[in-house]
Amino acid sequence: MMRPLQDTTRSRVSALRSIPREAAATTLPAFHPMPSHLLESARHTILLVDPVDVNRSLLKGILKAGSYRLLEARNPVEAMVVLEREAVDLIIAEVMMPEISGMEFCRRVKRNRRTQLVPVLLVTNLNGVENEVAGLESGADEFLTKPLHPLIVRTRVRAMLRNKMAFDSLEEAETILFALAQTIEQRDKETSHHCQRLAALSVALGIAIGLPEEDLVALHRGGYLHDIGKIAVPDEILFKQGRLTDDEWVIMRGHTLAGEAICRPMKSLSQVLPIIRNHHEKWDGTGYPDALAGEDIPLLARVLQLADIYDALTSTRSYKEAFQPARAIEILEREAAEGWRDPELVSVFCEIVRQPGFLTRGTELFAAQTDEAEVDEGLKGMRESLSRMSRELLR
Repeated sequence: MMRPLQDTTRSRVSALRSIPREAAATTLPAFHPMPSHLLESARHTILLVDPVDVNRSLLKGILKAGSYRLLEARNPVEAMVVLEREAVDLIIAEVMMPEISGMEFCRRVKRNRRTQLVPVLLVTNLNGVENEVAGLESGADEFLTKPLHPLIVRTRVRAMLRNKMAFDSLEEAETILFALAQTIEQRDKETSHHCQRLAALSVALGIAIGLPEEDLVALHRGGYLHDIGKIAVPDEILFKQGRLTDDEWVIMRGHTLAGEAICRPMKSLSQVLPIIRNHHEKWDGTGYPDALAGEDIPLLARVLQLADIYDALTSTRSYKEAFQPARAIEILEREAAEGWRDPELVSVFCEIVRQPGFLTRGTELFAAQTDEAEVDEGLKGMRESLSRMSRELLR
């Protein structure tokens, strides 16, 4: 939640800048992954795709000792139906199939957001390096040539399933963080859908200045995670009516450090960390927590900052009515002239927000992290966890 800008001189933020980046992380509990023997014993679902009954029976015989749950499909069309209704951990598919080849099927699996992380093992009678290269280029994770050796098949399957479990753990951790971020947002009814708007705004600006796809992904994630550190800010400060005291502002500004510490263990969020930490810096060096100035402020943090300010200005808050876009643009341009914001970036941002439907590209480029039903389900029961975590961080 944005509050009226107050004095941010270097002396006022010296306490924050003196906090090392690792300090907040030391208070967080260590993450202990599930023991490998328990991962191995989990029952996995494997989908066998082959038009020949005998071939599927052979694979079932090879895999029967693994206590896997085996599903079957005679062609890619049947397989896609299965994938729509079942959570599959591994696909083993024949390359040579009528109408739709195994390689084309693999490409379709990898293009689908729901199934793109499901590993695919292609098997074929075709010998030659060029066939193996073609299979791997189609997106397959492994490629085996017949006749199949049972021990090799079982070893490859176990290895692929271990990798799938690792990916699933990362995906679940990210899902929890995003759900937590939205739960934090819901603590304040005034900021409803702020994260979604901020993600779209940031991506729209990122597209306008020609950022690569990985930066656009980071901006989209940053839109949801930038204020996750507010879990460490007590409600009496976060929702206080009126001006905060100097001590309260130190605590409020600490949300950037807390947020960075929460997300740092996730290597997949490494590009998002500068956004979380530095989205309150100012172009003239009077921001926080590091008093960075000019281009020393990470570009993605500057991009998200403008989107954050614009959304706050054009939204209703307890201390103000929503400004019209023209008024918000005027304020941004004035702050750029006063040295608070990147003047070139402000110029581009103001230009794109003047265009009708400017959010369309940012919204369409990235689907929501989960659909609304999944978000609602994910948020159930998290409020108690949020309170417990907040107490731990504030201890």
